[in-house]
Amino acid sequence: MSAITLERAVTPEGTVVVLVLDVPGEPVNTLGRPVADELAAALELARADATVAGVVLISGKADNFIAGADIREFTQVRTAAEAEALSRFGQEMIAAVEAFPKPVVVAIHGACLGGGCELALGCHWRVASDHPKTQIGLPEVQLGLIPGAGGCNRLPRLVGVRAALDIILAGKGERAAKALKVGLVDELVPRPILRETAVRAALRLAREGLPKRGAAGAGLAGAVLDRTGPGRRLVYRQAAAQVRRKTGGHYPAPLAALETVRVSLEQGLEAGYALERRTFGELAVGEVSRRLVEIFFASTALKKDDGVADPPADVPPVRTLGVVGAGFMGAGIAGTAALQARIPVRLRDTELARVGRGLRAAQGLLDERLRRRRLGRPEHARLVQLLSGGADLAGLAGADLVIEAVFEDLAVKRAVLAEVQGAAPPRAVFASNTSTIPIGRIAEGAPRPGRVLGMHFFSPVEKMPLLEVIPHAGTEPDAIVQAVRFGRALGKTVIVVADAPGFWVNRILTPYLNEAGLLLEEGAPIDLLDQVMTRYGFPVGPVTLLDEVGLDVGLKGGAVMHQAIGARLEPSGVVAKMVADGRLGRKNGRGFFTYADGKKEGVDASVYALLGVQPKPGTNAAMAEERLVMAMLNEAAHALGEGVVRSARDGDLGAVFGIGFPPFRGGPLRALDAIGAARAVETLQRLQAEHGARFAPAPALVAAAHDGRPLRD
Repeated sequence: MSAITLERAVTPEGTVVVLVLDVPGEPVNTLGRPVADELAAALELARADATVAGVVLISGKADNFIAGADIREFTQVRTAAEAEALSRFGQEMIAAVEAFPKPVVVAIHGACLGGGCELALGCHWRVASDHPKTQIGLPEVQLGLIPGAGGCNRLPRLVGVRAALDIILAGKGERAAKALKVGLVDELVPRPILRETAVRAALRLAREGLPKRGAAGAGLAGAVLDRTGPGRRLVYRQAAAQVRRKTGGHYPAPLAALETVRVSLEQGLEAGYALERRTFGELAVGEVSRRLVEIFFASTALKKDDGVADPPADVPPVRTLGVVGAGFMGAGIAGTAALQARIPVRLRDTELARVGRGLRAAQGLLDERLRRRRLGRPEHARLVQLLSGGADLAGLAGADLVIEAVFEDLAVKRAVLAEVQGAAPPRAVFASNTSTIPIGRIAEGAPRPGRVLGMHFFSPVEKMPLLEVIPHAGTEPDAIVQAVRFGRALGKTVIVVADAPGFWVNRILTPYLNEAGLLLEEGAPIDLLDQVMTRYGFPVGPVTLLDEVGLDVGLKGGAVMHQAIGARLEPSGVVAKMVADGRLGRKNGRGFFTYADGKKEGVDASVYALLGVQPKPGTNAAMAEERLVMAMLNEAAHALGEGVVRSARDGDLGAVFGIGFPPFRGGPLRALDAIGAARAVETLQRLQAEHGARFAPAPALVAAAHDGRPLRD
C-alpha cells in the first residue's frame, strides 16, 4: 500500500495537488527512505503537470503530521560512513523540496518533529493548526544525535540563532502559538480550515511569489545577538556553558549541534551541511546514542505491553477515579488524573478540612498550566469541574478505580480497603500507593482480593514519570491491565513488578543509600559523595536524595528493607542519628544541607559532629563511586534473578525513569553488561573481601559470568 495519496483541489483560481501522507499500518507517520522516495515521485508528477499551480503536504493521521525519521533505519547502520550517507540522503531529499519550482505548502496538525520538522523547514510556507497537540521541534539530541537533514542549517536562518539553539539544544517541541511567534510557522488556524488555508496559501504564492520575510531574530536584541558576529559569538559561548552545566559532559550531541550551527552561520551553508553529515554519522554509531535509542525503542514497546502475558479482551477503561487520602500524594494523583486522563476524580478523607486542602493542591496543578498558557481558560474551568471531594464514601459509588494514599500502616490500609470495597462497585479495582507494605498482606481478608493491587507513584506525582503496578498472587489479570492502561493515560512509564520487598525501585535504591551512609561514617565528605555520583550521571547525589525524600521516610524504608532482605541491606546508623536530632531534610529545612526559603544552600557542617566523624578531604573519589555504583548494580542483579521485574528491559526503564539512573548508560542491567559479568563478579568479590558480605555477587550475575552471557538476553 502507498504511504502517499494524491488528491486534486480544483478552485476557480487554479489547481493544487494535495499529498496526503498516511503510512499504512503505523500509528504515526515517520519519514523513512521508502516514504521519501514516494514523496519525490509524487512531486515529480506535480512538476510535470502544467495545470498544477502548487502542492500541499498534509497528514492523513488523526493527530500526527510526521513524528520524525524512521529510527529503525538508524539502528541498522554499522559505521559512521553509513550513518553519514543517511544524513546526505535526508539533506538532498529536503533540498529537492526547497528547490521545487512550484510552491510547496505544509499543513501541520499534531506532532511535527525531527525529520518532519526538517521537511517542513524545506517547504516554502508553513501553516499549522492551533490545536494543543500540534508540536513542532527537533528532538534529536534526546537520542544522542543532531538534526541531520538540514535542520542545523535552515532553522537558525529562519528564526535566528538564539531561538534555533533553544529549540535544538532543548530537544523539545514548541507549541503552535510559540512556533508562530518565533517564525517557525507562517500561519496559525483552527484545525477544521487547515487544509483549505494551505490550498489558498499555495495558490497565493503561485500568483504573488513568496513574501519577503523579516530578518531572523527580531527586535533590538535580535539585531545585536543574531545578526552581528560579536553578538553571535556571545550567544555561542553562553549556550556552550549552559550545555556543559546541564549535561556534565556526558552527552556529546548538544555541543556538536551548537558547533554545527556556528560553522553553518560563520562559514556558510556548504561547510554547515558537510559538518552536519559528518557529525550525525559519528554520533549515530556512538555508545551514547545507541543507549538512548535503545531506551526509546524499549519505551515504545512498553507502551504496548499491558503487563500480563495474555491480556483479556474488552477490559473497560477507567472512567471515574476515587482517591482516598487528601495529603500530598493523594492530591498529586487527583490533580494529575484530572489534567492528563481528564476524568472525574473524587477525593476522600476523613476530615473536610483535609479534603479542602487536597482539592486546592490538586487544582493548583491545573492553575499552574493555566499560568504557563498550556491550558486555555475554558479548558481549565472544565478540568476544575472534574475535581470533587468529601468525607463520606458515597462519592466512591461510581468509581472504576480507587487509589489509596493514606499513612503507611498495614491496619489502616486494610481498614480503608474494607470500607472502599463496601462502597465501590464490585468490579472496581483497589490500588494501594504503598512503597513498603506487601500488597498481598493488604489484600488478606479483603472482600474481593482479586481486585486489589499496588500502584506505586513517585513524588511529586505530576513530575515523576514512573509508575510501578504491583499485583499480588491473586490479583485478577483484567485488574492489572486496567491499572496499567490507566497509568499510561496519566502519561506514565508503567512497569509491572512483583510483590516483593521494596518492589523494584526502592529495592535497588536501598543499598545505594545505605552505602552512602557507611561512607559518611568513615568520614567521606558529604559534598564529595554527591559530586562523584552526579559526575557518574545521576541528576542528584545520594545525600541530596536522602534530604529530598525525607530522612524519616528513608529511616522507615531502610528498616523495612533490612527486615525483609536481611544483613545485606543493614543500614548505617547515620539516618537514625539525623532523625533523632530532628533533621528530616528539605521538608523541615534541617538535613545534611542548610536551606533558606526552601532552597538548598550548602553542607551543614554540624552534621559531622552529630555523626561523630571528621570529614576526610583525601577520600578516594574513585573508591566511593565504585562502592556506591556496585551496591546498586549488584542489587539489581539480585532482584532480576528473583523475578522482581518481568524483564531486564523493564528493570532498566524503571531505574532510568524512577531514580534518574543515567540514560546514557542504559540502566543498571545494561551497565553491568557494559562492564561484563565476569569483571563485575571480580570487582564485587574484591569489595566483599575489603568491606564485607554485602558485596557478595548476586547469583544471577555469577551464573551469567559462568555462562559467558549478558544479563540482558
